[in-house]
Amino acid sequence: MNKNSFIWPTVIAAALAIGIFVGGKLHFTDTPEKLFTTNSKKDKLNRLIDYIEYEYVDEIDTDSIVDVTVNQILEKLDPHSVYISEAEMTKVSENMKGDFVGIGVNFYKYKDTIAVIRTIPQGPSHLKGIKPGDRILMADNDTLFGKNLPNDIIVRRLKGKKGTSVNLKVYRKDEDKTFNVKVKRDIVLIKSVQSYYMLTDDMGYIKINRFAESTFREFKSALKQLSRQGAKKLTLDLRDNPGGYLGIAEQMADEFLKEGKLILFTKNKKGKTNKIHATDEGSFEDKPVYVLINERSASASEIIAGALQDNDIGTIVGRRSFGKGLVQREMDLGDGSAVRLRQKHSKRL
Repeated sequence: MNKNSFIWPTVIAAALAIGIFVGGKLHFTDTPEKLFTTNSKKDKLNRLIDYIEYEYVDEIDTDSIVDVTVNQILEKLDPHSVYISEAEMTKVSENMKGDFVGIGVNFYKYKDTIAVIRTIPQGPSHLKGIKPGDRILMADNDTLFGKNLPNDIIVRRLKGKKGTSVNLKVYRKDEDKTFNVKVKRDIVLIKSVQSYYMLTDDMGYIKINRFAESTFREFKSALKQLSRQGAKKLTLDLRDNPGGYLGIAEQMADEFLKEGKLILFTKNKKGKTNKIHATDEGSFEDKPVYVLINERSASASEIIAGALQDNDIGTIVGRRSFGKGLVQREMDLGDGSAVRLRQKHSKRL
């Protein structure tokens, strides 16, 4: 009997032993890079969900378990660190853009029907004569009334691809009549600058309802037109403005401040400070600004109000603001959902 006849059984036995050891450490979703790592508390949740999905006696929607778990974790951090599901993420992204495809109405549920608050100017519904106060009863063959009809179902039935049409059944209360109208879905612009005009011969007024992708472009256009009309002072109305993109607020504040003036600084948990200063790009520098705020003015609204006040350019008028002194970062979770975590404290409130 040669030496090899003793070596191979030993090698095979060793391989089997290693296989049993590795197999004992595996669970359903382990990836190769995890095979030789030690178990940790971070793996516990994954294992539990796997056991529920594969071993539990009843069928369970594990996606919903994950959503609930993530929300409970974030609730223990602070009120501003939040989980955004895939469905919610679509709506959030759309709201922060300057347009969407739909029929162009703002609505709310009044008792058991959909009441139109307003139509978007020059939008599909506006051009078809739909008015504020109208009740939308049906979309094609789908009823849109009933106390238990969720908003997402309503939105799904009214929105659609550009160029497609929807047949609406509408009730107009002041005329006590019901009529049918065919509305063709189209791109609808979402305005951040709600209104602007001259209050006096030298005082302009701009109302801003959010800080989204298109906000700064709209603001610059409004400010330019008011300046042409003789505006030397400005009333900037940020009441009920919940905020939005920090970068947009920085750009707007820069319009009023001279180069080098501090807009804001942020500080992370390690104490590192990041300062944002104004550039030489401002078009309304060193001119008086009156900022209107209330208890629903938050985040980016407070950044602008604080920056203008601290640099002796702005006068704050109204009520105490919301007080959201932080900067959030949105991070993708890989499945269309995301999480927003508080990362820094802002120091311009």
